[in-house]
Amino acid sequence: MNANFTGFLGIIHLALVIWAAVSILGSGSSQGQKVLWILLVLLFPVVGLIIWFIAGPKKG
Repeated sequence: MNANFTGFLGIIHLALVIWAAVSILGSGSSQGQKVLWILLVLLFPVVGLIIWFIAGPKKG
């Protein structure tokens, strides 16, 4: 992969992580659950986003 494509993927990943964090913080979950979801998304970037997308807290 060239540097431009890799940089583009990094920007997309950053946007997804920010979107996930904002959605998690806006959900109706408890503070502890929010912290755990955000840690999951940050510590396991790709897998954490996939798990959050499937099973994460919903807005409410």
